Amino acid sequence: MPVTHRHACGGDEKGLIMGMRVRKLIGTVVMLVFITTYALFAMAVAEGRITEAPKLVQTLAYIVLGLIWIVPLMPLIRWMAKPDKQP
Repeated sequence: MPVTHRHACGGDEKGLIMGMRVRKLIGTVVMLVFITTYALFAMAVAEGRITEAPKLVQTLAYIVLGLIWIVPLMPLIRWMAKPDKQP
């Protein structure tokens, strides 16, 4: 009798297709590592260089540092939200 269940990742006989749940798990781990690393980098930049700048430059730098982390994560978020392929 042939086995009819799929792999945990939503695979089929033609190849292993990653399911949305697995993509979300991988994406979440990658996001946590990236954001932690970026936060340390942003704190080092803010502590080292921005404190000596004028207030307007400081404000703009904090805005940019607070929002720029989104740009490299957008492709990852799109990949995580991609719907599963239907057989």
